[in-house]
Amino acid sequence: MTAAPDYSATFAELKATFESERTMDIGWRSAQLAALERMMLECEREFTNALKDDLGKHAQEAWSTEIATVAGDAAYCRRKLKKWTKRRKVRTPMVGQPGKSWLQPEPLGVVLIIGAWNYPLQLTLDGAVAAIAAGNCAVLKPSELAPGVSAAIARRVPEYLDGDCIRVVEGAVPETTALLELPWDHILYTGGGNVGRIVMTAAAKHLTPVTLELGGKSPCIVMPDADLETAARRIAWGKFTNAGQTCIAPDYLLVDADTEKRLVPLLQQAVTAMFGDDPEQSDSYGRIVNDRHFDRVSGFLDSGEAAIGGRTNPATHYIAPTVLTGVRPDSPVMQEEIFGPVLPVVRAGGLEEAIRFVRAGDKPLAAYLFTNDRAKEARFLDKVSCGNVCINDTMMFMTVHELPFGGVGPSGMGNYSGEYGFRTFSHMKPVMRRGWWPDLDLRYAPFTDKKFKRLRKLR
Repeated sequence: MTAAPDYSATFAELKATFESERTMDIGWRSAQLAALERMMLECEREFTNALKDDLGKHAQEAWSTEIATVAGDAAYCRRKLKKWTKRRKVRTPMVGQPGKSWLQPEPLGVVLIIGAWNYPLQLTLDGAVAAIAAGNCAVLKPSELAPGVSAAIARRVPEYLDGDCIRVVEGAVPETTALLELPWDHILYTGGGNVGRIVMTAAAKHLTPVTLELGGKSPCIVMPDADLETAARRIAWGKFTNAGQTCIAPDYLLVDADTEKRLVPLLQQAVTAMFGDDPEQSDSYGRIVNDRHFDRVSGFLDSGEAAIGGRTNPATHYIAPTVLTGVRPDSPVMQEEIFGPVLPVVRAGGLEEAIRFVRAGDKPLAAYLFTNDRAKEARFLDKVSCGNVCINDTMMFMTVHELPFGGVGPSGMGNYSGEYGFRTFSHMKPVMRRGWWPDLDLRYAPFTDKKFKRLRKLR
């Protein structure tokens, strides 16, 4: 019987390095972020090939959604590092005078980052960017379901990053379980809700804070007044990028009957323009990651009529870009996040009906609205609670470094990206320094009516 893995020595070594204060140095952080940028540039072909092997990604998709994303995030954080690590002054009230108050960012310590398989490079290394920027030591656990990328990360990270501070652990459930036994200072997990609960339960034993990036059924509402041709292209791009295996992909459409009649042919045009008449022959279209997910997603095809696509090939894990019409709200495809290239169309009589439909389910990670009506936009923003919103496009909020990325409710907790990632892996330590004089006696006993009146005026 194979012994359970034990990473306590690794954890202790990282803890000792952190206590040496090496990662506190801004120069160290900047150098590590620059090394990550360089790794993305110099190892681009290796990562591209691994993403092709694991998920069938075209080189352009691999570059734009993973390689360039990590490099861009590292560069952005490196440029902002001095600003973010400075003390942030806050107002000291009259009752606290003479005094000064500020927030002083400090790293949390040794953190665990558990990546996901659908964007296996980005979702592992973006967490590393945030942790390094904040001055932490980290263990990176890439997903075993993308073995090529996992191996590439394990091979290259020690070559480019400080091995005393950043480690990579490969493996599956036994390795992850063993890692979760340790008293991390923070855990970032990206993946599904079921494993998210396991991570949170394990973290609770040590009162370890967690950031959970989960997912959910992200709705896409299309109003009759929208530019339907552009909307169709943007929806098709958002849904069928990475063969639909994107946590913020539009999960389903909500439209009225007339809009559906006009939109579906435009979606067909968009799919053909991107992937040709036979997407299976297109090198721009990816594949489902493994047998289990192929079987799960293929099972949704009976939930409606395939107005577009519907073809599959188990041998290559191919599922065509598919749009289902005639879908009932209680059908199997509407009961869980699809995470594949199947787009159900659900009828909604208008915006209010669509909003009620969305609000009846769990709060999603993302929500999309296509309209030219600012009043409808405002109503949607006021009534739909979700992690992120994009109006008149899909997924593009991910390009804005100043916006946090994260879920709400069952779609996740906490966030990262840019400064928000820095804050996730930092403790914003509140500090107050008092002057010695004058030391008013208002707060000291014995208490008197005169002191009380003067004290009340200072508030």
